[in-house]
Amino acid sequence: MDSRLSDFLLRAEAVLARLEPLLPVQRPVIDWQQSLAARWQREGRSGYLAPLQVSLDVELADLIGVDRQRAQLARNTQQFIQGLPANHALLWGARGTGKSSLVRALLAEHAAAGLRLIEIERDHLADLPRIVEQLSELPQRFVLFCDDLSFEAGEGDYRMLKTVLDGSLERAPDNVLLYATSNRRHLLPEKQSDNESWQRVDGELHPNEAVEDKIALSDRFGLWLSFYPFTQEHFLDVVRHWVEVHAAQAGLAWQWDDELEKAAIRWALGRGNRNGRCAYQFARDWVGLQLLSKHDD
Repeated sequence: MDSRLSDFLLRAEAVLARLEPLLPVQRPVIDWQQSLAARWQREGRSGYLAPLQVSLDVELADLIGVDRQRAQLARNTQQFIQGLPANHALLWGARGTGKSSLVRALLAEHAAAGLRLIEIERDHLADLPRIVEQLSELPQRFVLFCDDLSFEAGEGDYRMLKTVLDGSLERAPDNVLLYATSNRRHLLPEKQSDNESWQRVDGELHPNEAVEDKIALSDRFGLWLSFYPFTQEHFLDVVRHWVEVHAAQAGLAWQWDDELEKAAIRWALGRGNRNGRCAYQFARDWVGLQLLSKHDD
């Protein structure tokens, strides 16, 4: 080989070795027949869908005391799967009351029918058009899931969300729906000063532009589902359910009594709230303690 050609090839290899780390990694295409869920991962100025290994251990029947919310979202999801008109949904309310679990349970219920779940973080909402573009031609039905969605004053990302949900010339494809959870009904902080500029015109109240803008975002969701703090009775019903589930899985014989009920109440008081998450955690702790005691004996 000519020495000049050899030198050129060596220099070319050195340049490629320096450039290769700067080039985007070639990501494999997701097999949606095998993958039930994915998460949007930001990479530089773009991103990609990374498949997730999901556990389908939460069923709709596990969600106790939220029958109305469960029925409404299940019906909306059934319409979506069957190609019928369906609405984007906002699940808002107290933390730990089953909002995220309900969405995961729907995936377990309808995965065989082609439902798929894609998680997207609030900070990545500007990438929604890229995600939607990748999904538009696929046969599966995709729920884009944004957990704990809210915005602070001055943030502009919510305007992108408004456009994707409804309001742009290019509508989202029929196989894509957005489900979001939030502790806020209107997603943006509401201040007392927002109400000071309301005007009364011919006996009717008219909000100022700031209030209109905040309400307009929530209005893009056609389905609103409200979740409220648990009463003590509701909390104990959920505790009883999860103790039964975990005890059955472990083959543990048990019975509900005053001692167990008081232990559950003390657990909730120690954490300052009564909700489904707290009930689930107590059940795991109590069943684990009983099993440990039997093992020590």
